[in-house]
Amino acid sequence: MSQLTYIGLGSNLGDSQQIMAEAVRKLACLGQVKASKLYQSPPMGPQDQPHYHNAVVQLKTDLAPLDLLDQLQKIEQESGRVRLRHWGERTLDLDLLIYAQDSIENERLTVPHVGVLERDFVLVPLLDLDPELVVRGQPIKDLDVLKQSTLTVLADPSWINI
Repeated sequence: MSQLTYIGLGSNLGDSQQIMAEAVRKLACLGQVKASKLYQSPPMGPQDQPHYHNAVVQLKTDLAPLDLLDQLQKIEQESGRVRLRHWGERTLDLDLLIYAQDSIENERLTVPHVGVLERDFVLVPLLDLDPELVVRGQPIKDLDVLKQSTLTVLADPSWINI
């Protein structure tokens, strides 16, 4: 049975838009995808790195959570993933943000994602895909962090060209 999931994408090394678009095309092989707008955000960690490109993809998939995580990590590796330091620059980061209504906590995966309710670069693209989305009992459209959003829209959802 297909599950509705949300995957966060981030990149700030290389041709970020191209790398992320290729990742979305690979995600489309795992199920039906719908992408948010493409955004730019300042780095969350060390400030001596390029701004990030961010987006969220809604994926309807038959994969179980850990199988989906394995596929996300495979896509990261295929993109030449580079992670130089904690919260530092990276070629591609794919985070399983939400998996159906499930709450998962084990050594490999926490869903909903730990920082999902605190990061505008996740929340704003989530709202593109579902303006009424509720996470951990919170309607995300009402969260205070959205009032101080630092995102810049780079492209509408057609940026992926699937």
